[in-house]
Amino acid sequence: MINVLVTGGGSPGIAGTIYALRKGNPRIRIIVADIRSDVVGRYLADAFYVIPKPSHIGFIDKINEICEKEWVDVILPQVEDELNILASNHFRAKVAISKPDSIYVASNKQELAFVASTLGIPLPKFMVASDKESFQTAVYEMGYPEKKIVVKPPIGSGMRGFRILCSKPWDYSRFIEEKPNRVEVTLESFLDIFDKEFPKLMVVENLPGKEYTVDCYRSDKGFVAIPRLREHIRNGITFDATVVLDERIIKYCTKLASRLDLKYCFGFQFKEDEEGRPKLIECNPRVQGTMVVSLFAGFNMIYNSVREAAGFNIDFSDIKLKNGLKFRRYWGGVAVDGDEISEIHGIF
Repeated sequence: MINVLVTGGGSPGIAGTIYALRKGNPRIRIIVADIRSDVVGRYLADAFYVIPKPSHIGFIDKINEICEKEWVDVILPQVEDELNILASNHFRAKVAISKPDSIYVASNKQELAFVASTLGIPLPKFMVASDKESFQTAVYEMGYPEKKIVVKPPIGSGMRGFRILCSKPWDYSRFIEEKPNRVEVTLESFLDIFDKEFPKLMVVENLPGKEYTVDCYRSDKGFVAIPRLREHIRNGITFDATVVLDERIIKYCTKLASRLDLKYCFGFQFKEDEEGRPKLIECNPRVQGTMVVSLFAGFNMIYNSVREAAGFNIDFSDIKLKNGLKFRRYWGGVAVDGDEISEIHGIF
């Protein structure tokens, strides 16, 4: 039996991660941790612990304490801020993530773009600005106000800091027909956010085409990439997806994963330009929120990452991926009354 500690017990994908682990091995023991005490993951796991924030001096000691008490074999991180700390320190358990250098480049969109350009992987046009003057210059050079422009920090996750500059005014038609979009903002409103300090930002070409997330798994013995078309997204979370085994995207991911030396499970995101060419947007060097789809598509990346970290060999000889497989997310939840827990399945 494998004992696994999964962090990010309140993350949107926690139910999917636990589902994938139990499908891989019903006897696996799952310990979940989070910085908050009352999160969904505590009711789906075999044990639960509250941990400090990764920036807290007691974070490493608490993780080691849990590992010792629960005889943890593998730590499976799901939180971006934890990755470098967990990769750079020694624990009783094996940590199923890449090396610190790999994580740094993968998590930094500017560094990632540089690596991708050396490999000939298509990228959206972008410029980097560190003050209001250079930012406005970059925005107008990218085509604002005629075109929408994407703005995001080089380092960030979960759409933090992500905005789309759009000059299109709200009229009656937009008011009635469109749902409010909190990421769209005018240039003037965006600049009003910043008074004295201005962060380093990437000003990026807006890509109007289809968006893909690619679930990836890599070890010294094999590599698997499963692109999925993101057909419906809410607050950055995929609700409707279809597996599309696009050879171009798989080729790009193979090159990037090898150059960055990424290991276990991780992912990339691509979006098509006006001519339908997929361009790299970012990398997530950890379990992705909807990575459970890989299980249904034919390769359980989440469980295999834990299994490999625990010292087992992974068989790549007979993988049959399901091109065209559809995934439809629906809401679910848990009702808690003392020790009685009732679960409505969902929230994958």
